[in-house]
Amino acid sequence: MKTIIIIPSRLSATRLPGKPLLKINGLSLISHVVQKAKNAKIGEVFVATEDQEIVEDVHKNGGSAILTSNKHKTGTDRIHEALKKIGKSDVELVINLQGDEPLINIDDIKNLHNQMVKTKSELGTLASSISDEKFYQNKDVVKVITKESFQNSDFPEADKFMRLYKDDMGFKNIYHHLGIYCYRLEILNNFVSYPQSKNEIKNRLEQCRALDNNIKIRVAYAKSSSIGVDTEEDFVAIKKIMEYKS
Repeated sequence: MKTIIIIPSRLSATRLPGKPLLKINGLSLISHVVQKAKNAKIGEVFVATEDQEIVEDVHKNGGSAILTSNKHKTGTDRIHEALKKIGKSDVELVINLQGDEPLINIDDIKNLHNQMVKTKSELGTLASSISDEKFYQNKDVVKVITKESFQNSDFPEADKFMRLYKDDMGFKNIYHHLGIYCYRLEILNNFVSYPQSKNEIKNRLEQCRALDNNIKIRVAYAKSSSIGVDTEEDFVAIKKIMEYKS
């Protein structure tokens, strides 16, 4: 089954402008993610961006990048345009990997891909155990509730995604959602044809568009709880971890 990995990236992030080009160990954040994606050895890897500076950085570091429109509202809409420009007619699965998670585990990416191939699901993502109780009230940490626990299913269906946990939800089958999606090609085409849903806009979570249009999202378990870079504090924390590991 032919798979392609596309990483959406842009300089104009509201909370930390310019973050894709911030450097750790002499390499930009976006190029660290490209290397992780390549090391997964699942398929070709491209960055989709509206910024020429990101294109140049990715090319300089041995990656491939596609320049896209600056009108896209979500990363998935951006990767869809890039996919059309790349023009690979035999692609069956498309992985949307976030450009701000340089600590994502390669084995977790492979596990998601394997589950999608094995089950022929429409759309898959990753989630890990919640390691810190503060995450429940942190709106930057996206949570997912699954219909079954990972003890009962390797690839349970997502019931709901949220930013803020409410006390009446209980702690059953609630996990830390990680920013990666694997789409069957026809599902990706359907997804971008739908307008943004009310839940998507309200929660600032594009996966709500899928659920609101009856696209099932299945969730694979990630052994590592990857941290995304949303703020200056996140960047400093990740920089320390990555510099220590090197």
